[in-house]
Amino acid sequence: MCFQSSEDTSSCSTSSRAEKGCFVVYSTDKKRFLLPLEYLNNDVIKELFNMAEDEFGLPSKGPLTLPCEAELMEYAIGLIKRQVTRDVEMALLTSIANSCSSSSFHLQQHVTSHQLPICSY
Repeated sequence: MCFQSSEDTSSCSTSSRAEKGCFVVYSTDKKRFLLPLEYLNNDVIKELFNMAEDEFGLPSKGPLTLPCEAELMEYAIGLIKRQVTRDVEMALLTSIANSCSSSSFHLQQHVTSHQLPICSY
């Protein structure tokens, strides 16, 4: 099953592979996340990829790093697993964008002017 995460930064090389049906991303604090391919259709993951491109550019070699720390990534994965509403997803993305200076501009095109609370579990 795909939902693994580890702090093995030695695996941050082009030779690290994901198991079948999964993909690998890293948080800014170098934690590795193994996620199911279905997540590529999720709006949160799509927007995190856009933010990563804005923040870091497209990696030509090496792993893809998403613009958030492991704790926030784990929270996002939990929300995705629970299939939360679009409003909750947008509140999460707003929170992530607020922690990334250059990513905020890209996300603000998609978010309404009012702040939405992020639910906890």
